[in-house]
Amino acid sequence: MKNLIDILDLSVEEIDAMIAVANDIIDHPENYREACKYKTLATLFFEPSTRTRLSFEAAMLELGGRVLGFSEASSSSASKGESVADTIAVCCGYADIIAMRHPKEGAPLVASMKATVPIINAGDGGHNHPTQTLTDLLTIKREKGRFDNLTVGLCGDLKFGRTVHSLIAAMSRYAGINFVLISPEELKVPSYVKNAYIKAKNIPYEQTTALENVIDKLDVLYMTRVQRERFFNEEDYLRLKDCYVLTPEKMAMAKKDLIVLHPLPRVNEISVAVDDDPRACYFRQARYGKFIRMALIMKLLEEASK
Repeated sequence: MKNLIDILDLSVEEIDAMIAVANDIIDHPENYREACKYKTLATLFFEPSTRTRLSFEAAMLELGGRVLGFSEASSSSASKGESVADTIAVCCGYADIIAMRHPKEGAPLVASMKATVPIINAGDGGHNHPTQTLTDLLTIKREKGRFDNLTVGLCGDLKFGRTVHSLIAAMSRYAGINFVLISPEELKVPSYVKNAYIKAKNIPYEQTTALENVIDKLDVLYMTRVQRERFFNEEDYLRLKDCYVLTPEKMAMAKKDLIVLHPLPRVNEISVAVDDDPRACYFRQARYGKFIRMALIMKLLEEASK
């Protein structure tokens, strides 16, 4: 049985195949309306979410399936002290596939060891967010037409940003990639991410604290928010939360075919004045998330039935 815990659980070929399916769903949604008829997805969200949870639920419903679950730990038996393993053991009796978000790194991996149905990691702490990365990849492919020979800028919270860590891992497998890592000193990419995916593959990269100094060379700009929920004290969060704000003035310095991505939610890091710029892809990106999750659900259910 196949699970999706880490983006590297999927080969490049499997990702390409899923992107092809997602594109076909976009073009021919009527062909998929009963693809998961009589199947049930459980969304077990021990941490708040809007896009990820709703896009999973929309994906399953559009495939003709059913959805059950909870949207916060306080509305589950976790609030009574139930372990992740026990929650999963119970939910496997109710669902054919599970999407799980948890604040603790490694919780979905633990769940997969207990599960008798496929487990999808919908985000675990500051570690991984593979379905967001699939969303990012579909967006890049649709907007840029390729994955290779791109200069990718990642800006903001690169320390706790699980979407950043997953995207670096995924993009490191393509040829001609350059990374530009833009963050304050306190929120730099962790050394284990840099060593495993950038240095180990001799991928060119630069680190800077100034977005305006590098925006002109980027093909992809991945903005992230500084995450209040990952900080141990409010003082550090308040000091760093507005360190990068993407404005029309900064966009004027960028390439005409730059694409701006953001996993959302945004707080202040992208001015609303940027929303009407055709290079701003983040709302299209959120929409694409539904289609790639549809492709993933079908793939994992098909694997589980073999």
